Amino acid sequence: MNPIKIVTILGARPQFVKAGALSRKLKTEKEIEEILVHTGQHYDNAMSEVFFNELQLPKPQYNLALGGLSHGAMTGRMIEKIEEILNQEKPHFTLVYGDTDSTLAGALASVKLQIPIIHIEAGLRSFNNAMPEEINRILTDRISKILFVPTTNAMQNLKNEGFLNFDCRIIQSGDIMQDVALHYAQFAKAPAMDLSKEFALCTIHRAENTDSIHRLQEIFAGLSVIAKQIQIILPLHPRTRKILEQNHIVIPQGIVVVAPLGYLEMIWLLRFCKMVLTDSGGLQKEAYFFKKPCLVLRNETEWIELIEKGYNVIVGANKEKIIQGFLKIADNSSMEFCRTLYGEGKAAEIIIQTIKEEVCKKLY
Repeated sequence: MNPIKIVTILGARPQFVKAGALSRKLKTEKEIEEILVHTGQHYDNAMSEVFFNELQLPKPQYNLALGGLSHGAMTGRMIEKIEEILNQEKPHFTLVYGDTDSTLAGALASVKLQIPIIHIEAGLRSFNNAMPEEINRILTDRISKILFVPTTNAMQNLKNEGFLNFDCRIIQSGDIMQDVALHYAQFAKAPAMDLSKEFALCTIHRAENTDSIHRLQEIFAGLSVIAKQIQIILPLHPRTRKILEQNHIVIPQGIVVVAPLGYLEMIWLLRFCKMVLTDSGGLQKEAYFFKKPCLVLRNETEWIELIEKGYNVIVGANKEKIIQGFLKIADNSSMEFCRTLYGEGKAAEIIIQTIKEEVCKKLY
């Protein structure tokens, strides 16, 4: 019997990290052949190749180098190129992660060719259609054949949207990011910087913040107050750095700006930081995995359970809310972190077993 062939679409940092769990296990599966396609959505070496190297991922068989374009242009060209690859490889499945333009492009190219789509991290909703990611995840869910959801809330979202009436299979697998965190924590390495002081870890990259000068100014006004209490380490996305420079927004004292870091360095910072401040979806969860409270620099989040449990606090881009949120989580010594919100760190195993079952049952 020929191996099950899967074409996996990757394009952005969070997807490389998630592949660190699944692709690593797939390499040991004789029954499954995985073809990796890197769309080039994150085309900077610091945002891309470094993750393949340090997570010991197999090099992609295809690299489309399509980064740096507008949403529409990039998605359209990705669909065209991915379609060519799918016609050549003729896989049993196309596998996509999360909610990026690469995710949607892979899904659209596949559904047009009637290749069943596997969506990992399905069912998440921020309920903010102004976010490109929200549109990407909704559309990808709707045309996917197998949906792996990380949480009970994600499962309920799909039920509310009528997915039980659709021709698809929904599996609550737990969060694959927990697999990643548990495995790679042992390989964490300290960044080359002075970290002798207590520090908070911060990232800012989402378009809703970086495309609004007012929001950026409010965020940094809040950070400037916090930085007087605790040092802030800020790995700065190249796009965010450029916007700050163009608009003459000064980085306050007490904030240490560094270039983007590899995943193993970020894991080290998560292990030893006091708290996290971020507009990243993935980093909100990673903070939880390492038992750190988090201020969410957005107006909403897909990870509702972290808010409900009090681990994370939504502060948006409002100076006063950021300061108030900081005061709320500053003393987290008594905070107890439940370890079952995102499964038991076995999402990759569940995903692989389900794929084998689907092939055997010929549901596709």
